Amino acid sequence: MMGPILPAHPLVAKDVLLEIAKDYDRFKGGLPVQVEQFILDKYGVDVSSRYGTTWIKNPFGKASGQLSVNVDQVKADVDAGLGFIVLKTVIAEDETGQRSMKEWAVKETRMIVSQITGKEDGELGWNVTWKGRGWYGTLESYIHFFTAALRSGQDHNTLIVPSCKYHLPGEDESCFHTKEYDFTTRALYRAWRDGGKTCPLQMEKDFSPTLAGSDMAKQKYTVLRWLRRVPELIKRALPDGEIQLGIKLMNSIFDDRFQLQSFRALLDEGVARPDYVIYANRLYDARTPFLGKQGAAYGGPDLSTRNLRILTALRRIEAQGKLSEPVPPLSGTGNIHSGKMAVEYALRGAESLQMHTIFQRPNSAFGMHSGSKTERALHELFFHPTLGLIAWMLHLKETEELHCNQGIIRFSDAAAWHRERGREYFQYI
Repeated sequence: MMGPILPAHPLVAKDVLLEIAKDYDRFKGGLPVQVEQFILDKYGVDVSSRYGTTWIKNPFGKASGQLSVNVDQVKADVDAGLGFIVLKTVIAEDETGQRSMKEWAVKETRMIVSQITGKEDGELGWNVTWKGRGWYGTLESYIHFFTAALRSGQDHNTLIVPSCKYHLPGEDESCFHTKEYDFTTRALYRAWRDGGKTCPLQMEKDFSPTLAGSDMAKQKYTVLRWLRRVPELIKRALPDGEIQLGIKLMNSIFDDRFQLQSFRALLDEGVARPDYVIYANRLYDARTPFLGKQGAAYGGPDLSTRNLRILTALRRIEAQGKLSEPVPPLSGTGNIHSGKMAVEYALRGAESLQMHTIFQRPNSAFGMHSGSKTERALHELFFHPTLGLIAWMLHLKETEELHCNQGIIRFSDAAAWHRERGREYFQYI
């Protein structure tokens, strides 16, 4: 069985849960300044972690999409206190401005927010259905946006990360358009430097064509070919050590076995390994009509159920020694609606969490009375008395699942649980 690791309710002393509830009510008008330090001082919970290979002040970030498409959005999220922000996905160009994936650079976005019931467990959740693609402007306009966004994140130690979609050849194409890989990666690197960064460029490669909506996704061999080649094509555009590359794996239209095969292709069979992996946003239902067409991506409870099942299976084959090297750092995404769900991902190795739908929920779905959607989301994620991160980190402390050093329990240790006390769990489940 590969269900939740955590029980239904946190095993924490009642007086402690009451104190969390008081803070939940206390901060309905706004979070404390330096909320991470407040949580550390009061509860002994260190929420700092890593996104990929970079330190972040808390594990919560915004996934690439329509909510990170302009500087005002980025500034608002930086002020609200997100740990990191992934920008809208740019479509790669060559030096002449040609884009082989130009069909993805279209301004066509409409988002519909609704509640959804999970097909597997009947759980009620939230879903955003949308029709959208990547950054519809030029690479040059994206570079200006990226540079400004980097500067916005500096004062609050908020990591800003670009996302890119490069050429992916179809079944009948023999070659990757490597000029697009080289030109775009180098342009992002220059912007990273212009934005004041001295460390290696950190970026995500988006693999959304493997989700659905493209005939190419029906060809398993083609998808595996992409996963084996793309990391090397991106990395070779820059000198060794000058890029930290994250590959965003998607839920394909195929079964769980293929999802694990995709991991193997990416991690064990390619010329170059990614430095970290993001897993895995959206499912696809070809039967769902949306805006006059059949087929739509969706999320909600079924998404997190599948993602956690796949990550459990991944950790199992890792614990059994069936991978040539350990899985690199993970960033989890998919129906992360609570601190408890964040911990479920963490126990499977996710050091950071990317979210989108939670920032789209109506104000009535939050406990906070005022503030931006991002502030309201962080209030829920940290302080909810039974579903918040504080309560569930203290649960791990009380049940002695994590080592407590000088009274401090760390989110980063929760993300390392699979290698230590959880190793036997994954090896034999």
